[in-house]
Amino acid sequence: YLDIELDYYDLGVEHRDKTEDKVTVDSAHAIQKYGVGVKCATITPNQDRVKEYNLKQEWKSPNGTIRSILDGTVFRKPIIVKNIPPAVRSWKKPITVGRHAYGDLYKDTELYIPEAGKVELVYTGKDGKEKQRALIHDFDGAGVIMGQHNLDKSILSFAQACFNYAISEKIDLWFATKDTISKKY
Repeated sequence: YLDIELDYYDLGVEHRDKTEDKVTVDSAHAIQKYGVGVKCATITPNQDRVKEYNLKQEWKSPNGTIRSILDGTVFRKPIIVKNIPPAVRSWKKPITVGRHAYGDLYKDTELYIPEAGKVELVYTGKDGKEKQRALIHDFDGAGVIMGQHNLDKSILSFAQACFNYAISEKIDLWFATKDTISKKY
């Protein structure tokens, strides 16, 4: 039993709607302030939930919002119980997966492409001049497109978190990416 004062943030979808999702941002800043946070499951609304709860909009994932503010890395580690054998019996140690949880899918932009046409990626510098342009796809009919981003400082923070975790847990660290496909990313 702990007799401590807790800061509580209601991340229920109705309260998030009422506060224009400010409560999610406030909760992330509280985690930064106190260095700890516990988040329970909540709804990331789709169109059906928007209608069901009469929401103002389809709010973004609260996990994504919190991780973005915290520049987050998520570590998934299996729970080991001595009397329950592992799924792969030849494995002697658990595998922990570290995932960069900033940018990428959490901050993506998606568009439905209703008809034939081309989609391009354009980078415009602060000076307003176009610096780079690349064809994403030349559609011959309807389809979808998604744009993602990340930041060098966040990628470095992810790497540092992985190294720190591996050192603190005294475990090997492996990095995997599809560098033959995603050469810059």
